[in-house]
Amino acid sequence: MASKKVDINTATLQDFAQLCGIGVRKAQAIIKYRKAVGGFTTISDLSDVPGLGYGIIEQSRNCLVCTVASKCRLRAAARGRKSRSDVETAENDVSIESPQPSTSTGRALRSRLIETPSTSQSDDSLTLSHGKFDGGSHSEAVRVKKEVEKDEEEEDEEEEDDEEDSSHEENGPQLSDDDVSSPTEIDSAPPSPQENRRLQRVHPPRSRIPVLVGKMKRKSYGCREEVWIPPFKRPCRSDDFDSQSTFGNLKKTTIIPSYAGGHRPRIPSKEHPPPRLMEWLQTFQMWSNAERLMAVDELIQICEPTQVRHMMQVIEPQFQRDFISLLPKELALYVLSFLEPKALLKAAQTCRYWRVLAEDNLLWREKCKEEGITETLVYGSNRLRRRTGSRSPWKALYMRQHQIEQNWRAAELRSPKLLRGHDDHVITCLEFCGSRVVSGSDDNTLKVWSVITGKCLRTLVGHTGGVWSSQMEDNIIISGSTDRTLKVWNADTGQCINTLYGHTSTVRCMHLHKNIVVSGSRDATLRVWDIHSGVCKHVLMGHVAAVRCVQYDGKRVVSGAYDYMVKVWDPETETCIHTLQGHTNRVYSLQFDGVHIVSGSLDTSIRVWDVESGNCLHTLIGHQSLTSGLELKDNILVSGNADSTVKVWDITTGQCLQTLQGPNKHQSAVTCLQFNKKFVITSSDDGTVKIWDLKSGDFLRNLVSLDSGGSGGVVWRVRCSNTKLVCAVGSRNGTEETKLLVLDFDVEDKKT
Repeated sequence: MASKKVDINTATLQDFAQLCGIGVRKAQAIIKYRKAVGGFTTISDLSDVPGLGYGIIEQSRNCLVCTVASKCRLRAAARGRKSRSDVETAENDVSIESPQPSTSTGRALRSRLIETPSTSQSDDSLTLSHGKFDGGSHSEAVRVKKEVEKDEEEEDEEEEDDEEDSSHEENGPQLSDDDVSSPTEIDSAPPSPQENRRLQRVHPPRSRIPVLVGKMKRKSYGCREEVWIPPFKRPCRSDDFDSQSTFGNLKKTTIIPSYAGGHRPRIPSKEHPPPRLMEWLQTFQMWSNAERLMAVDELIQICEPTQVRHMMQVIEPQFQRDFISLLPKELALYVLSFLEPKALLKAAQTCRYWRVLAEDNLLWREKCKEEGITETLVYGSNRLRRRTGSRSPWKALYMRQHQIEQNWRAAELRSPKLLRGHDDHVITCLEFCGSRVVSGSDDNTLKVWSVITGKCLRTLVGHTGGVWSSQMEDNIIISGSTDRTLKVWNADTGQCINTLYGHTSTVRCMHLHKNIVVSGSRDATLRVWDIHSGVCKHVLMGHVAAVRCVQYDGKRVVSGAYDYMVKVWDPETETCIHTLQGHTNRVYSLQFDGVHIVSGSLDTSIRVWDVESGNCLHTLIGHQSLTSGLELKDNILVSGNADSTVKVWDITTGQCLQTLQGPNKHQSAVTCLQFNKKFVITSSDDGTVKIWDLKSGDFLRNLVSLDSGGSGGVVWRVRCSNTKLVCAVGSRNGTEETKLLVLDFDVEDKKT
């Protein structure tokens, strides 16, 4: 901004161009306009320059001055005179009032003053209606000014006469609907001479009803423009604006138009736009971006809420674009890969192209991978049920798994298959692999069942004592008995392949890894066997009480015993790597994932150990009794306790995530549990099997509820697959028959 003051009546192009926000083009417009109007009277006159907004004038106001010459002062006086006379008399253009004798001299003078300049006049010849004067002498200007003042005095006398006839105004004739044209018709063109004569008959000369019509002449740059003002409109004067505001205090100024005969204008439309709309739009287009933004801000400020809401409804669709369809397919699929499967299914309903993208087979393969869904998990070993006709097999796989989960959660329970056997003996161990279930009992036998047909395929006979532990992998079954032996069976034929001798007491636990099985016995030793050759490869000695639980990952053996100790072994060297001390009572359960060891004890605590250092990482406190069952997957641990509660833990932080209890909790000791990424399934001595939501800990429903529950009926063991639940039930007092229950949650295939 320039440091010196700039006189807007004498400034050069360079003076204006150096002001903030003006530039060369706007400076040229100012000088051209100044030459056309003969000079400025105030700084605010710059707002009449086309393309020059109020914001730019306000920015430069401190650097501007206006030295008003005598010719400019006279022009300003004439302009004020015009603003009063144009509305009331519309000099000699179109008038429906009869001429008044008392004002004939004044009208003649005004007619002479506002006479349109002839074509022979020079460019400097100016009309009063445009705020202009001839470039005559100063004495001529003074004479004209005096005549104007005399005319004003005559009109003041005329107004006094009008006040005396006010009663005539109130009771004068009124216009009917037939006497006045519609607003739209009036806006379109000035009235014809016939229309003027008709309106004169309706309105006497003294009537003050605002039906005076005429051509209002307004200043314009480079042209003479005439605008028709209808009877129900009144011009907006500069007095309606607050000079202290950039755009005037429009909110405080309420302009209420008067409508002739009570008629309102026609509702605006594209065919019938409001008067001067195009002129307003053209002015807006001439402004710079900053000026347009300022105008929009001010426009929003004076709008009613309904008008702002209309703006939003018009503007918002402009920013709604189908960007997915505009992207290359690879990028579109990458964007969709961030959606959840439920959102993908909704996106597929948008349009055909979105459906093609949302059903992309590779996209759904990634979704299945994230959820751990495989064909084997969903269809099992029944390859004949796998469908390949779908356009997106992975989507079909995902949807089938989702339906299976819904069946577990809320679908109506189907009648379970009953697998009766073992008479009234206790089922001590249960294994579920593929479509076969193996149950071991204290009746010295094992039975192999088909979960599909519910039939007993074969009975494995050979032990001379009760079977207390078992393991199964593919078609190999390993069993341990009170007869101090282990037996290796072929599940397909029922043949005993090997009998493993060596323990001197009951084989209470075992763990199978590939072709190696590690067994723990009440003789306080552990033995490592090759199941194919039947050879005992290693004997691990160190415990001083019965070994109750064992885990083996192919590299290390971890064992828990009644001597309160947990030991980590190297089976190849038969050495004890770590003795984990901390429990104050018998250790009943173990879990080992290769990194962490989790042990449950009769001392009510659960401890998490680091297998490499042997340090106790966390002590999980919360249960009130014996922790009889543990399940570990990744960092999630689920524990079942004799206090009838089940807890979900995070072993990396040691925090209890959920406690599965409440009004639907078990009423007796938890006997067994299984869980996956969605659910926890628990069984109890109260004769029920319950399903819980893993993440929320909410009780979902009872899957099994024995009639004899609470009076002797017990669920001893449960084993689950993705679609099946197998429960070993019975009683110790004869109130419940010993049997297996098989519940199916698979999707029923539609019969074609």
